[in-house]
Amino acid sequence: MEKSPVFFADGSSPKMIDAYKKAQETFKYFWREQSWEYRRIVPGLTVSCVKVAFAQDKPGASEPTIEHMWINEIDFDGDHVKGVLINQPNDITNIKVGDPVEVPLEEISDWLFAVYQSQPKGLSKIFSSAPLPKAYGGFTIQVMREEMSKSDRKSHDNAWGLDFGDYNDIQVVNEQKLHPENLIEHPMSKNMKEKLIEFIQQYPSELTHTDEKGYTILHKETIAGNLTSVEVLLNAGADKNVKTHSGKTALDFAKQMNWKHIVPILENN
Repeated sequence: MEKSPVFFADGSSPKMIDAYKKAQETFKYFWREQSWEYRRIVPGLTVSCVKVAFAQDKPGASEPTIEHMWINEIDFDGDHVKGVLINQPNDITNIKVGDPVEVPLEEISDWLFAVYQSQPKGLSKIFSSAPLPKAYGGFTIQVMREEMSKSDRKSHDNAWGLDFGDYNDIQVVNEQKLHPENLIEHPMSKNMKEKLIEFIQQYPSELTHTDEKGYTILHKETIAGNLTSVEVLLNAGADKNVKTHSGKTALDFAKQMNWKHIVPILENN
């Protein structure tokens, strides 16, 4: 995604502030989907981006100027969100399109990913055009859509080229209605179990390998909320007590990300 449509709203309204909070609380689902996207041979996401609040102090102003803009090429270490700015700033001058961005999780204001919807068998013969990609997240976007007229909402959605659905029913995981169990664990975590077992058997050193920040594969799978992967790694002998350079264990990240289905596994294993 190289650029996104820009629409404006009152960022200080109670509804918008609540949207920021919900985006931060549910970001873990965005990252879980994005982490699997990086492993796919064929891309599954048509859009994947995070909105960040940028600030700049300006001469004579009593408060800093705040502008919320989108970044993509997202990376996440459990604490900080990284990406690249894809919006042209309108009000601030201390950042430009293409600049790298790194912020604490509590400074994001929204997230969004979109997936092409699968059509029931036989419908492709009836409908010549495929449905628009289904959008997930987009909490601030839905606040703005709620205030729009039906025609303006349609124009907005067409500008994005996405199906945002009902602004009163924001979904956070793919096929959430059809498969509510996806809220607990990503289906790819289950489907890739045997492949992960084979991988660890072939490359046992991966269990103890750490990256430049001291993260092991157990840290990373825990941050992404992949229960089955965590269980495979623990059964293979992964050390749950290894700490990153910032001093965090996999259990610390499970609690921090509020992955309630993984915390007991790391506490009791």
